[in-house]
Amino acid sequence: MAWHGEPLVGFDLETTGTEPLEARIVTAAIVGVRPGEPVRRLGWLADPGIRIPAQASAIHGISSERATADGRPARDVADEIAQTLTGYWAQGVPIVAYNAAFDLTLLTAELQRHGLPSLSARLGGREIGPVIDPYTIDRAVDRYRKGKRTLEAVCTEYGVVLESAHDASADALAAVRVACAIAERHEAVAALTPAELHERQISWYAEWATDFQRFLRRKGSADAVVDASWPVRERVPSAG
Repeated sequence: MAWHGEPLVGFDLETTGTEPLEARIVTAAIVGVRPGEPVRRLGWLADPGIRIPAQASAIHGISSERATADGRPARDVADEIAQTLTGYWAQGVPIVAYNAAFDLTLLTAELQRHGLPSLSARLGGREIGPVIDPYTIDRAVDRYRKGKRTLEAVCTEYGVVLESAHDASADALAAVRVACAIAERHEAVAALTPAELHERQISWYAEWATDFQRFLRRKGSADAVVDASWPVRERVPSAG
């Protein structure tokens, strides 16, 4: 059976900002899916330890006051998320995350910030994965399609119902369903094993980053640098 008919796990974070090396976790969800339907939902609300900017609250609906009052310590949340994800990877279950380089880089930064074991360390030192990122896959297999590549837009393209945009649980489930829809449309994607697809995405992401960096420099940003590493950016801030 192709990978999109096997168990998958959706993962999504809602955060304090858009820079994954600096932003903090506000809400998180991990959703077990089999096949195409949720069978397990885990959710977290964290106290990020910093104020949540108004523009971020406007997107995900969590205020600083609510996070402080009801959220759990960020260290505990990051630890539990990491342990859950690596538990699935240890069983060979792929993690699906839309724009995985954002969520996994941010989680990696949080683990380092709080002095916690890395994702790789929790797997005995091996590389993390397999990761399936519908954002990276869609951009590679339908490169010249016009329009936005937000989760909402891609859900519309593939006929996936997004129950509540920017709700972590809804976004995690939608990411899995989009990944499956891409595999249904593109036989070459469905034919890959999760491990092969993971490796292919590393190349696809690097090609996109190189092209985008070249575009930015042509447009006048001579010093523009687009990190080509996937699924985790390499430049992670030091703890503190």
